[in-house]
Parts: sequence; C-alpha cells; structure tokens
Amino acid sequence: MNNRKNQAIFKALDMTFVIGQKSYEGYDYYDFFEQVYNRLKKYPFYSNLSSAKEVSPYSAYLHDAVLLYAMGIKEVIKDGKDPHNGRELLKRLRDKNSIRFHGASGLVHFDKEGERNMDYSIYDLQLTEGTTQFVPILHFDSHTKVVRPTPKFASVVWPKGKLPTDNPDCGFDDQLCEWVFNDISMVVLMVAFPVIGASALVCIGFLMLQKLRLQTRLDGSCWWLINYSDIAIIKEPKGVQALSLSTTASKNGSGSGGSQTIISSCSYGLTDNAGKEQIFITIGLYQGNKVAIRYIENQLVSDIRKPSIIAEFNVMREMKHENLVQFFGVCIEPPNVCLVMQYCKKGSLKDVLRCQDIELDWMFKLSFAYDIVNGMEFIHKSSLRSHGNLKPSTCLVDSRLQVKISGFGLWEFKHGIKHKHCPMENPKHEELYYTAPELLRLDQLPFNGTPKGDIYSFAIIMRELIYSSEDGPYNIQLEPKEIIKQLQTPLFGEPLRPTFSAQLCDESIITLLVACWSENPDHRPPFGSIRRQLKATSPDTHANILDNMVEKLEKYSNHLEEVVEERTNQLTAEKTRADKLLSSMLPRYIADQLMAGKSVEPQGYEMVTIFFSDIVGFTSMCSISSALEVVTLLNDLYSLFDDTIKLYDVYKVETIGDAYMVASGLPISNGNKHADEIATMALHFLCAIKVFKIRHLPNEKLALRIGINSGPVVAGVVGTTMPRYCLFGDTVNTASRMESNSLPLKIHISQSTADILTEIGSFALEERGEIEMKGKGSQKTYWLMNKDGFNPILGAHNSPPSSTSNHQQGSGRQHPKTKTLERK
Repeated sequence: MNNRKNQAIFKALDMTFVIGQKSYEGYDYYDFFEQVYNRLKKYPFYSNLSSAKEVSPYSAYLHDAVLLYAMGIKEVIKDGKDPHNGRELLKRLRDKNSIRFHGASGLVHFDKEGERNMDYSIYDLQLTEGTTQFVPILHFDSHTKVVRPTPKFASVVWPKGKLPTDNPDCGFDDQLCEWVFNDISMVVLMVAFPVIGASALVCIGFLMLQKLRLQTRLDGSCWWLINYSDIAIIKEPKGVQALSLSTTASKNGSGSGGSQTIISSCSYGLTDNAGKEQIFITIGLYQGNKVAIRYIENQLVSDIRKPSIIAEFNVMREMKHENLVQFFGVCIEPPNVCLVMQYCKKGSLKDVLRCQDIELDWMFKLSFAYDIVNGMEFIHKSSLRSHGNLKPSTCLVDSRLQVKISGFGLWEFKHGIKHKHCPMENPKHEELYYTAPELLRLDQLPFNGTPKGDIYSFAIIMRELIYSSEDGPYNIQLEPKEIIKQLQTPLFGEPLRPTFSAQLCDESIITLLVACWSENPDHRPPFGSIRRQLKATSPDTHANILDNMVEKLEKYSNHLEEVVEERTNQLTAEKTRADKLLSSMLPRYIADQLMAGKSVEPQGYEMVTIFFSDIVGFTSMCSISSALEVVTLLNDLYSLFDDTIKLYDVYKVETIGDAYMVASGLPISNGNKHADEIATMALHFLCAIKVFKIRHLPNEKLALRIGINSGPVVAGVVGTTMPRYCLFGDTVNTASRMESNSLPLKIHISQSTADILTEIGSFALEERGEIEMKGKGSQKTYWLMNKDGFNPILGAHNSPPSSTSNHQQGSGRQHPKTKTLERK
C-alpha cells in the first residue's frame, strides 16, 4: 500500500518544479556546522546535540547577520560617524557597493531598498543513485542576474519531448482561441465526432507521448554508444599471461579505467627484460584519441537501455576533469561488449610504488598527492558523490606524469547489481587494505562506497606513496587476511593502522593522515581541507610536476641566454679567424665553396704568367747558420715578399724551402695584365732584396734568381686534409727551368712572356740568346731590365730588427752538423 501511495505521489509530482534557496558549498565554510556543533558542546552552552546534522540551518544566517553588523559598524567608524546611529548603519547596508562578502549562507549583498539579494535554484524530481529526489536544474545568480542550467537540466523529462514555450498556445486567458468557442459549427463538429475515432486518437497520442518521454530519458543522441568498427585497434595483449591479466582486471571491476598496464621490469617504458614493450590491455584509436578498451564479460545487452543505466552514462559524461580518466562510451556489439576510455601510457601508481629501481623525490610524491586530491574533490562535488574503489591500481599515470583517477561509476552496467557481497569473500585480501573499516564490517558493500571511506583510502595511499614500499602500506609480520580481520575487529580497542617514521615524514603530514584514517568517519577532513593542508606543508612547491620543471627551466634559461650569447660571440670570433686563415691558404672564392661543403672542380686557364725565385747560395748559408736562424731568415724574407705582392694582382701559390712561387691570371682571369703584374713585381723584388738585411749576418747580402714564363695551366684543390691549390702543366715546369738557368739578381723570362711584354711596350728587355734547358732543348730567352717610370716603395721589412745573440751565434762559430734546407 505504501509503495502504491509513493508511486502515486511521484507521478503527481513528476512535472512539479520547486523554487528554493541555492545550497552553498564554499571552501571557507565547508565545516561550518561541524564547528558550530563543537562550540555548542563546550562552555557555556553544553548542548545535548548528538551530531552536526542536528544543528539548526538558521545558524548560518545568524552567523552572517552578526558578521554583517560588525562590518557595517566598521564602515561607520571608518567614515568617522556615530556607531550608535542606526540610520548611518542602514545607509551603509543599502549601498550595494559598500558591503559584499561570502558568508556561511552564500553571497551577502543588498539591493537599493536594503533587501538582501538571494541566489535561488529550481529543483526537479529525478531518479539519482537509485533514489528519487529533487535535484537542482537551474541556478539564479543574484549578483550577475543570470539564470544558468546545471548538468541535470538535460535529464528533465518534458511532456512533449521539448521545452514548453514562454506563452501557452491559447494565451494565459484563452484570448488566442476565442474563435473555437464562438464558432458553433466547430462545436457541433467536435460533438459529433465518432467516439471510436476519438478513442483512437487518444491512444495514439498517449503512445506517442510515452515514446517521446522514453527517447528523452535515453537522451536521444545516444552519445555513449560507439560502433566497434569505428575503433582502429593499434595493439592487443599477446599470450596467455596477458589474456588472464586482462580478464582478471575486467572481473575485478576496474571502473572506467582501472590498472591498464603491468610493468614487470620496473620501467616507465613498459618493457620486459629483453627491451620489448609489454601490453596488457587492448589499445585503439577512436576519433583521434588513443583509448584503452576494457572488455566486459556476462553483460546482457538487452539491459543496457534501462533508465538507471542510461543515468549512469549521463553521470559519466559530466565527469570531465584533468585528474580523471575520460570516458568515451561503450560498445554493445557481442562479443565486443566493452568500455572505451582514455589510455594512460605510464601504467598505474601501483606499478610506480612497487618498482624499486625508481626513486621518487618529494616533489613527485607531493604532485601525485595533489592530483589525487583534486580528482577526488571533483568526484565528491559531482552527482556521483563518491568513488568507492580508490587504490593505487585505479590511479593511472599518463605520459605527462600526471595522475588520473579511474575505476569509478558505471556499477550497474558492469556488474548488474548495486552492492558487493561480503568483503571477506574476496580472495585477494591485499586489495582490501584501502577499504575503510566501517565498510569492511558490512554484509553488503555499495560499489560506490562513501565519501568518508574515500578519505580513508586516500590516507592509506598517501602513506604508501611517502615510503614507496613494495610490501604495501602495512609493514608488519602479519598475513593479509589477518590484517583485514584486525581492521574489522580491533584488538584491545586499538584500531590497526600503518606506522610512521618521524625522520622520513613531516610531522604535519603525519597529523593529517592520522585524521584521515580516524576510526570515526565524522572526524575525517574533506578533500578541500586536505588540499589546503598539503599546500601549507610545502608552500613553495608547485602542485604540478610540469609547472615545477617549467619554473626551473625559466630560471635556468635566464642564465643560459647569457652563456649562449657569450659562447656565440666566441664562436663568431673563432669562425672569423678560421675563415681568415683558410683564405690565406686558398683563394677566397675557393675557400667559400669548401666551407659551404661544395666540391671544387679543376679549371683550365688559356694564358697565365708563373714566377719562380730562389736564394743564391742558400745551402752554404744554412751550413753556417742554426736551424732557428734559417727559419728566422726565411720568415723575414717571405714576410717582405708577402707585403710586396699585396700591391699587385697576383696569387701566391706556395713556398718550398727558399723557393717562392707566384702566379697571375688565376684563379680570377685578368686578360693580358698577368705578364705586366708579374714583371713589375719581379722588379720590385730585386729592388727590395738589395737593401734587405740578414739578422744574424748583417754584412752579408742576399741574391735572388728569378724566372718567369707564360702559358696555359690547369688549377685545382688537391687533398682534403690541409688542401692545397696547385697548378699543373708544362708552363709551370718551364717557369721552374727559367729560374734554375737564371743568374743572381737577374730576371730570366721566356719567349712567350717577352712577346706579351713587347706588346705592352713599357718594359726594357735584353736578348740573352739561345740556351740549353733540361727537357726543353734550345730555347731563346730574355733578361727583364727595367720598366718605364718604375719607382717602388720599399716596406719596413727591408730592414729587420737585429738580434745581438743571433749575430754572435752566426758569426762566432760554424755548425757543420746543421741540417741544410734545399729546394727539391
């Protein structure tokens, strides 16, 4: 009888909306009634209340009224007015910009008439968590004057399957339908309508209404329904072990996530000892997201459209948070009945805690704890209200080392029932470590647990996280079954709890965890308070690992920019020196090609002029000089020549001992100027050598033999290690023979060079006649005597600084064993 009455009442209230004050759940007053209860139990009240639930709700308004009065008096005194004048106080209260604060009853502010603005909610009767109750579907914000829907608004069942219009079809006073009543013919027609037809229309309308109501309850779009063909399978578990692990995890009901991976090698990379990746769950790709596929056994597909199961899906749609595993939907195509959820690559927190090869510092541990608290706080404030299966295996770790909670919701879809059997029937007693004692004592445990039970579970996880022990949270010599029995029935009145070491854990953390696993559930703090206490413990530590790393990188980058700038300047200077050195060894444009990584192809030149010079009596001079003195002599002489050739369009090819080789007309052609440039340079060399002084033999004079020839050559870079720019062809050999057949302080030129100089016309030549040259036979050659208007400028190297010690060594004794330098 009572059930029938209840059903009748629920049916009558099916489309009834209740307007009431919006409930307030601010962080600052999360435990307001508990504090009032504790104060009333003490002096001078000594109340006989048994719990905080018996505290009158008007206490919140009394608290805000006293606080409002105090703030108003404060403003009056601040303005220098009389605090005893009530009009001054009311004036401050009516000023809407003067006093506004969040109190125990919500936001306290007033309109221009001095009336308090209140936030209201519209409540609808809905089925939630197996019970029918009024839930808020709309919120009115008195501050912003905005009405916003809640997630439950989508679950409202409207009579016509859609929202009613603002105005009735006939108007509020039937003024829009007056023609119906005035038209007698229409009335007669309606009266004469056959009874059978009217009954048929009523039945059809009733059936259509029922269909609309059902479609509305099923949310029409079926967002949770996924076609198995839309999932691209990436990897599947292989082997018997993987299959059994997957099946076991499925039977244990890991919720919307569960422990997705098992790391046997204690590696974040999920690899075995051979370095191969181990996969213990099917991984797929759905709508661009990498998802884990959890197959459900013994699920009756015909039951999936039950209103209670559809309500579970709608609740899961609301559970979107950065610390929760995202639920995508389900497949109901036998035999592929499965859950589709977010895939977390790094496995579960259980894998991390059991791995001895990984040592987590306090920053990582605190970050993991923050992630769990943030996710659980969101669950407790959602319509789900509690988790019920919180343990390390349901705390997954993604690729960003962020904990995402799984294993919540969808209990009826996965198990078909709403309560577990006796907890002690579970053969794996280690999994019951995280279940609150008051729940272990129940014959039937609800799958979703209780909020206070979740706080107990967090405390056990936190203790295990701090010590990272592979033995679990209880480091005692007892079997798991015995530990569970002592949790159910404490020995000697003392409840069994994990132990702490003061050296390894902060005292404030110990105090927090002791409060979280209190034997009295009412004494356990909510997750909002836990989060604030964790933050107070380490105020300088970021709650997120990536935030911490980014902060360190920012500090390091400021210093790194200075270091990089300094190193870049040094590198630029070194590169400039290297380019300058390479350019001095090779022609500039060839050096640029080599530095750019390009190959330099050999190139032929139709006409160039080659210069060779040699020191007369160099071998005899080496015999009376030390090696250091010989090197100093050549350095002074070649430095003189190097400064001289800068005045001409020539290229120094190389020096071999006392031989000096120069070419003109390459690597960049200069027409017929090559002979002119080389001839003028040779005359300059003779003028300079006549005044050149030897440091260790100041009374001795150097004499040069010079030979010049013109003709075609081929030039190219030879070698990769210390590459050289070399000239090839008979022209080079002839120029060398012209030098070896020359005389001291004479410039010996070939017929080809003489022809070019004669064409130029400004050079004085003297015919030498026919001479016999090795490998060339008889050749007609010439002496280059002078050039019209030639007056060279002699540089500083013509008179090198003298060295007394070197002079004494060179003139005072002979060096018969000194190695001589000869040109090959």
